[in-house]
Amino acid sequence: MPSPRPLTAEEKLAEAKKLLSLPRIVVICGSTRFMAQMNEADLLETKAGRIVVKPGCDMKSPHELRSDPVEAEALKVRLDDLHRAKIRLADEVLVVGDYIGDSTRAEIAYARSLGRPVRFTHPEVDPDA
Repeated sequence: MPSPRPLTAEEKLAEAKKLLSLPRIVVICGSTRFMAQMNEADLLETKAGRIVVKPGCDMKSPHELRSDPVEAEALKVRLDDLHRAKIRLADEVLVVGDYIGDSTRAEIAYARSLGRPVRFTHPEVDPDA
C-alpha cells in the first residue's frame, strides 16, 4: 500500500483552521481611498461572525512614513507582500469600492489563482464579470 502524499502548506493551514474551529477569515481588498468603507465592511463582517483582516496603512493620506519617496516606495512593496500573505491566510476576499485599480486587480487575480472566493461590494467592477 503506497504511503499518502505529504500535505501541502496550504492543506496544513486549512486543517489547522478546522482543528482550531476558527470562523471564516475574510480579507478586505480595495483602494485605500475607500478606508471608511473598509471600516464599515469590517464592522459588518465582524458582526456576521467572521475574522477580518484588511490594509493597515492608508498610502493615499499624508503621513511622515511616506515623506521620503524612496522609503515610501519600499514601504509600498513591503505592504503589498504583507497583503498577499493576508490573502493566503484568508478563506475569502471582499473587494470594497466602486473602483478597481492596478493593485486591487492584481490582488483579485492572486486570490483567484489560489482558489479564494471573491465578493464585491460593487459587483459591477469585477474585472471578470
